[in-house]
Amino acid sequence: MKLPSFKQVQFLKSAVKVGDYPNPKNPKGELLLEIAVAGKSNVGKSSLLNDLFRRKSLVKTSAIPGKTQLINFFTVDDQLCFVDLPGYGFAQVPIAVRRRWGPMIQTYLDSRKTLSLILFLFDIRRLPNEDDLQLMQWITFRKLPTILVMTKIDKVTTSEKQRQAKKILEKFDCPDLPYTYYSTLKHIGRHELVILMDRVLNPA
Repeated sequence: MKLPSFKQVQFLKSAVKVGDYPNPKNPKGELLLEIAVAGKSNVGKSSLLNDLFRRKSLVKTSAIPGKTQLINFFTVDDQLCFVDLPGYGFAQVPIAVRRRWGPMIQTYLDSRKTLSLILFLFDIRRLPNEDDLQLMQWITFRKLPTILVMTKIDKVTTSEKQRQAKKILEKFDCPDLPYTYYSTLKHIGRHELVILMDRVLNPA
């Protein structure tokens, strides 16, 4: 399928349960394929979506990690659906909320038939911890197409970026995993990510 031009982006709805998920369709009545954005709290998921959509505040952002507590659905040009998943791993979020997030995310990833690609966002300044490794192992087991997006590259030098990328990929133990770099602050990486998404969704 041809990637959209991101001219018409619309927030569709927020959901928690499978029964609340929307089922957006294109003008032909076909269900839209979905791209899910996953990652740790404060990794920049909402900011990346705003940058990708070329909108300033369509996706709500917050300086407080763990603010996104619902699964948020957005349609793009009636061609694709992007899904902003809640972040994980922030200890200061109430325990009751954290307990809901794991099953909420896993249920979505496990049940959503239209899910076609996962953008796994990861702060390039960090190394994967147990939560990150568990999510990657689950994605790999399910054989879900995934792009690793290393965010906040404006915070490191070029040499640090290369060294960190190598360490992160080694830690995830996914040598063939497609990956790219992104900085929403400097607006770096959008074009490269769109090209990579097109390549993964439309293999030769």
